[in-house]
Amino acid sequence: MASSFALGIRHSLSASSFPVLRHKAPQVWKRLEADHLKTKEVRAVAVSVDNAPKLSQVVKWQENKRIQTQILPIAADITTIRSLDWDRDRFDIEFGLQNGTTYNSFIINGEKLAVIETSHEKFRDLYLAAIQEEIDPNNIEYIIANHTEPDHSALIPDLLQLAPNATVVGSKVCIQFLQNLVLQPFKSKIVKGGDTLDLGKGHVLEFVMAPNLHWPDTMFTLDRGTGIIFTCDAFGMHYCTETVYDEDLEKLEPHFRFYYDCLMLPNSRSVLTALKRVSNMEFGIIAVGHGPLLRYNVEELVHRYETWSKQAQEKQLTSVAVLYVSDYGYSDRLSQAVARGLTKTNTGVEMIDLNSTDLQELMEDVGKSGAVVIMAPPSSGPANMAVSTLYASMKGKQPLLIAESYGGDDEPVDTMLARFVGLGINSPFPPLRVKESPTEATYQEFEEAGTDLGQLLTQKKVIEAKKANMPNDIARAIGRISGGLYVVTATKGSSKGAMVASWVSQASFKPLGITIAVAKDRAIESLMQVGDTFVLNCLEEGNFAPLMKHFLKRFPPGADRFEGVEWTPAGNGSPILSAALAYMECTVKSRLETSDHWITYAEVVDGNVAKPDGRTAAHHRKIGNYY
Repeated sequence: MASSFALGIRHSLSASSFPVLRHKAPQVWKRLEADHLKTKEVRAVAVSVDNAPKLSQVVKWQENKRIQTQILPIAADITTIRSLDWDRDRFDIEFGLQNGTTYNSFIINGEKLAVIETSHEKFRDLYLAAIQEEIDPNNIEYIIANHTEPDHSALIPDLLQLAPNATVVGSKVCIQFLQNLVLQPFKSKIVKGGDTLDLGKGHVLEFVMAPNLHWPDTMFTLDRGTGIIFTCDAFGMHYCTETVYDEDLEKLEPHFRFYYDCLMLPNSRSVLTALKRVSNMEFGIIAVGHGPLLRYNVEELVHRYETWSKQAQEKQLTSVAVLYVSDYGYSDRLSQAVARGLTKTNTGVEMIDLNSTDLQELMEDVGKSGAVVIMAPPSSGPANMAVSTLYASMKGKQPLLIAESYGGDDEPVDTMLARFVGLGINSPFPPLRVKESPTEATYQEFEEAGTDLGQLLTQKKVIEAKKANMPNDIARAIGRISGGLYVVTATKGSSKGAMVASWVSQASFKPLGITIAVAKDRAIESLMQVGDTFVLNCLEEGNFAPLMKHFLKRFPPGADRFEGVEWTPAGNGSPILSAALAYMECTVKSRLETSDHWITYAEVVDGNVAKPDGRTAAHHRKIGNYY
């Protein structure tokens, strides 16, 4: 029989007791050191040390995408089924995935059998086979839906076919959404924050409402018996690996942060609310919905969520109400792209689901916002009625941005805009239109629109703050720091970006490396994540003005920044400007965050000089407190 050991103990372990354990009981120490959970209390959970993950055969999805499942016990009576999506290169609003993603589901085999989350529909055959390998689905009594985004809930109807007597457990909004997904009667149980469900064998589930992380119906589920909290999207990352837990934090850090910036940063206020609700709970494993489960760095990564969210709230110069329609077309995904663009400018975001919002709260939230973004609702229904209330409650000075949702029955954006303008509402940008299923370029356009709106609201305050916070003598002295003039160009999928750069420096010889400071509110920032590629084009002294003038102008969201500019594709696909003095093909290896810039370190993998006798143009400034 496989041996087992305790991952934790019922009483708390103080830091001072660790050296004693290491000396007096080295075998116990070795196990605790390997599996220590960074929480106030380390819980007793028996797991076999000989259990290795069970991997299914690799199956091809859409001919060239590899998918498979992985099954592994993670605690007493708890098993995870991880759907490994090795080659997924895009996930909704993120511009690109470097390492695929996973969809994590869980089975709790107490006296009553429960399944927490399911999987993406592409895993239908693999996931259902994995479920039936582990349990008899007919015995499932509860299906816990922490939220209904399709990558987690798509297979609930299939599971109900195998377990017709199961009760689906979720928040009120969750159950409402599922009724539109399942399209047949099913047993349900609506839970509120603090409610519990006893599965037997010590597995008492406690539910925590965590709306907007990042779906309006989201909740967390804590298993008191094992100290495992199931958080769906929160604390996850898009990173596909057979390694079940967060063993290599250094490798995972950039993916964890990028995921937070894309999905959680626009909801930083909701993050802090959720963290407050779980602050008195003891948990040692965070069973996330995407990526490795968090076990070795729980305290550190929860702390980062709190720190980043507090910083976002403290930096907010204004806020924008983003009104979207959950589970309709691409409304929710495109609205998140707009929200991400807004947060780049230290603009707070209030995400409001028009399907479930209280009308009085809607008017209050809109009334205190600096601007409003409306994703076109269906032509009838509760979301459309909610928009109708805005005609009487919006203020004339509030900038308005309207966008299509591509849901098949959108309220016409021109009609909406005309009505708002007729009431004296300012609309500084034309409506965002979607004429086909969104691509990378579409999401980039919506993100850029959010950034432009945020800059419109905050730019004056930002410049004033920079001038006020730096004495004039220092500003003039810093202005004497000079650098070359460059244009950074990048391509990812159908998205292209460019920016003029002067904060560039060689950083290493082996490997050949450079650093570039990229402002957080630059559109190209999303194309310069770890693993992304770009080209650094050196501008020539005496011949830089046309290119600099072209790339310094303000482009409308989604505009082709290379229209009218001669270029050829580099080996990595990014544009080499024909008029450039030299170019370097680069791959981003790491990023260092400062208050308003990312210091991007990249390895130079190729390059050439077009004019050996030419000199790189120098950028001379008179003052260094803003640009």
